[in-house]
Amino acid sequence: MGHLNEKIDFTVCIYIIFERKILLHKHKKLHIWLPPGGHIELDEDPNEAAIREAKEETGLDVELIGESRTYPGSPYASRDLIPPRFLNRHFYDTDATHEHVNLAYFARAHSAEARHEVEGGEIRWFSKEELEGDTYDIVPDVRNHALIALAEVR
Repeated sequence: MGHLNEKIDFTVCIYIIFERKILLHKHKKLHIWLPPGGHIELDEDPNEAAIREAKEETGLDVELIGESRTYPGSPYASRDLIPPRFLNRHFYDTDATHEHVNLAYFARAHSAEARHEVEGGEIRWFSKEELEGDTYDIVPDVRNHALIALAEVR
């Protein structure tokens, strides 16, 4: 989906963990390592967007980390969503003209068989040591969130 607003959009990203590694991909326009993610569509909630984006960009079915709850008998179909682990606001690129309010989720994969989205590009599983090193172009917030995900998700 394109931008809903020329100045700011709501997005999700997913730090996917499998066997003590985090899945990142090389962004096709920005050329930096980022977690899978994208815009929240008008017809979905943030949890649905995170699961959809993970599947679209990696081919993986994921389980979001956190608690949700439904309320049987609620006349309003009330349910609690899994909250994001981080809520971040940042510019999309260095032009500083468009911003994202990003909801960052942690998720478990049940397989390492990830494939990159249809457009192609690099995708790889990063160890804690690789995240801490300076071999890869990983921006500070992504590095921090990825390391916290590895520490918290068992």
